[in-house]
Amino acid sequence: MTRHFLNLADAGGDAIAAMLNDAMDRKEARKSWPKGKTDADAPLAGHVLAMIFEKSSTRTRVSFDIAIRQLGGTSIVMDSGSMQLGRGETVADTAKVLSRMCDAIMIRTDDHAKIEELAANATVPVINGLTDLSHPCQIVADLLTLIEHDKALPGLEVAWLGDVNNVLNSIVEAAGLMKFNVRIGCPESYDPDQSFITAAQAAGANVTVYRDAMEAAAGADVIIADTWVSMGQAHADAKMEAMMPFQVNDVIMETAKADAVFLHCLPAHRGEEVMPSVIDGPQSLVWDEAGNRIHAQKSVLRWAFDQI
Repeated sequence: MTRHFLNLADAGGDAIAAMLNDAMDRKEARKSWPKGKTDADAPLAGHVLAMIFEKSSTRTRVSFDIAIRQLGGTSIVMDSGSMQLGRGETVADTAKVLSRMCDAIMIRTDDHAKIEELAANATVPVINGLTDLSHPCQIVADLLTLIEHDKALPGLEVAWLGDVNNVLNSIVEAAGLMKFNVRIGCPESYDPDQSFITAAQAAGANVTVYRDAMEAAAGADVIIADTWVSMGQAHADAKMEAMMPFQVNDVIMETAKADAVFLHCLPAHRGEEVMPSVIDGPQSLVWDEAGNRIHAQKSVLRWAFDQI
């Protein structure tokens, strides 16, 4: 049966734990190596990863490209302007063609229904590089970063401040799978996706929504933020005004635990969702988090190929 990675639940908690262990082991094994050097065992030698970008990308594009290279494989990069998918070819037809030409497909797109259709018609693994619903690969990197910095996942108190989005959905999903808790600080009328919350709560996680940033951050082990307004998003001024009380600043970090850390999937808008003193300060793990995207993608790829 083909292994698709559309959401974290497609793998499950045990598999995610195995991915994290694999990522740490492989990262340690190539310590101080050049980024382009292939892993000693080259587990995906001869494999080709098709990467489709319908949304712009820095970290996802580079990390998947380097990840497949380090595993011994190669990649083909496509965007909607240079392939027939952007000119009227159906998602199903694209899936069937690429399944005959490549060994796996990673797509970064808008509508989550598109990746579900791709997976339904592909005979090779399909990996979610981001959709409007979720961003599971980012969260694997986040969890890896927290573990590396001595944050045990079970019982961890994670505070999310600001806009609710696809990254938050995957964090909440991870909470249910890995047994940590999420405190969501967001303004009225910007409520998170209840389906992810319900599933996480059913799995034993505490997921709570707060309308006060200080209350959400109080006693947290981790503070996480993301951009508030995407390019071209309507009603930006009103949204910015609503989000400003949830900005991550020094006072918020002081409200969290003394050893709390800060995460942000990037790109960041300093002075909006986070102040420079936080993202560039000693509690910030954003650069480790970004670098760990490579190691996270490698473990996701190996899981998709039934090597984990």
